[in-house]
Amino acid sequence: MRRDHRPYLIKKAYLNFQNFYAKHYLRPQFEVLGKRYVFLKPWHVEIFGEPIELGNYATVIATRDHKVRLSVWPRKKGEGHIRIGDYCLISPGVRISSASEIRIGDNCMLASGVYITDCDWHGIYNRISIGKAIPVRIEGNVWIGDSAIVCKGVTIGENSIVGAGAVVVHSVPPNVIAAGNPARVVKSLNPEEDITPRSKWFSDPVRLFAEIDQWDREILRDNTMLGWIRSIVAPKKGD
Repeated sequence: MRRDHRPYLIKKAYLNFQNFYAKHYLRPQFEVLGKRYVFLKPWHVEIFGEPIELGNYATVIATRDHKVRLSVWPRKKGEGHIRIGDYCLISPGVRISSASEIRIGDNCMLASGVYITDCDWHGIYNRISIGKAIPVRIEGNVWIGDSAIVCKGVTIGENSIVGAGAVVVHSVPPNVIAAGNPARVVKSLNPEEDITPRSKWFSDPVRLFAEIDQWDREILRDNTMLGWIRSIVAPKKGD
């Protein structure tokens, strides 16, 4: 569809159902789930193991064909931990798997299909062992591009960007762009440029969510129930 044909009240009811689902079914599965989170299609988010923590103002987007999976598979009791900070964006298809510890700082953005793991999950010679597990740390305001892979033992420094499709097997310093397989630094960020983190967008959350709601009202104002049903059962050119 080129546009949303739903009446405003239908979309509002759908958003409320998403919030209900996340609160009722997902929140109990987290060790910590911060305030004012947004889950889009939360029934396609899979949580396994503990502890898994997700900070304030998180945005998690999942789709039927690109589920979000956060899982902890410890080698032994007391190991395995996923901690994601405040204001983070998790896009469709993101997978994070921990046997040791994965810590992701505030304001990080994980694009579609990103995979982060702190473990090999199989030994090189002993294929029935879990292999090596070394903690991963992703510092604040990092942006990881589409389908990138972050492997065990890696630290990605503050503000850095990992290019789409990169395979990160060595640590990345702060304030750089890394790309390739294996990933290497290809550019340094300009120290003269200010970096605006995602937290800036949430500086006045009450106003922000009110503006989004008002935008929905305006965009969907002329939609009708019959028009919405017609667009589903008999779509036509221009819908």
